[in-house]
Amino acid sequence: MPRIARAELCAALGLTLFTSAAFAHATLDRKEAAPNTAYRGVVQINHGCDGRPTTRVSVTIPEGMVGAKPMPKPGWRIITARGAYAKPYPSFHGTVSEGVTAITWTGGELPDDEVDEFTFFARVSDAFPPGATVYFPVEQDCAVGGYRWSEIPAAGQSARDLKSPAPAVRIVAAAQGTPAPASIKAGDLAITSPWLRETPAGATVAGGYVRITNTGATPDTLTGAAIPLAGRGSIHSMTMADGVMRMAVVEGGLIIRPGETVTLKPGGLHLMFEGLGAGPKAGETVAGTLTFARAGTVPVTFSVAPIGAQSLGAAPAGGAHDH
Repeated sequence: MPRIARAELCAALGLTLFTSAAFAHATLDRKEAAPNTAYRGVVQINHGCDGRPTTRVSVTIPEGMVGAKPMPKPGWRIITARGAYAKPYPSFHGTVSEGVTAITWTGGELPDDEVDEFTFFARVSDAFPPGATVYFPVEQDCAVGGYRWSEIPAAGQSARDLKSPAPAVRIVAAAQGTPAPASIKAGDLAITSPWLRETPAGATVAGGYVRITNTGATPDTLTGAAIPLAGRGSIHSMTMADGVMRMAVVEGGLIIRPGETVTLKPGGLHLMFEGLGAGPKAGETVAGTLTFARAGTVPVTFSVAPIGAQSLGAAPAGGAHDH
């Protein structure tokens, strides 16, 4: 091959390789999230450093993303940095003023020719209006060398113009919730809005909620609940004592007195479904039953709301975890 042709070919190949590397950024799998909802962040690492394996990945949790927790990763050690938030935020267990601000996976080895994912959970606070973009700077270190995917575009600038853009999430308006079903009549009881919360991957328990009104003159007792997804169901109370949230089984069942409406809801009385074989998913419905001392076993359909939802059809206001 003539020397000039060889030089031109090498230049062309060099340009191709440079262009490929420039666009092989660290990315987030989920590109959108809504205010007051849980967010599952999956950082995808697509390459190493000039053939060297990746040995460390670190993601910065931006202000307004609260309650962040990393997912364990076999073969990697997790280090979290904590700090004060710029302002307090509401959470499932009350107001929080500090939390995890950075998560680092280290000690493992991801070969240059393989891809992998590093996962965390957090809650999107109401600090972000729909249309905002939230950036998660990522550090990637290799056996030799590294990258800093941390550039944030200035006003009027596109991320495409940046050499090492930080992974970003666009905030969108929350989707409309699942409509509440009509009341179910069972003797003197009116059963309204049975619902579950979606559970994180690997969860073994799910919370269930419902409103029950006794329109008769005789008390009845809710003694149990069941769904096919769970091994067992029970009724639990939740109370705060000395700053600690405590749960306990309601022994003997929950009495619904004449003329009384009892609401099982997050943070108070609720159904506990344990031994999940599969987790309920938001937007689905799950067939189940409620059992009463007088009304007997009543078939109901549980609507499934997103992780952290505080009521059926409402945007989540809790932490990134479910129960």
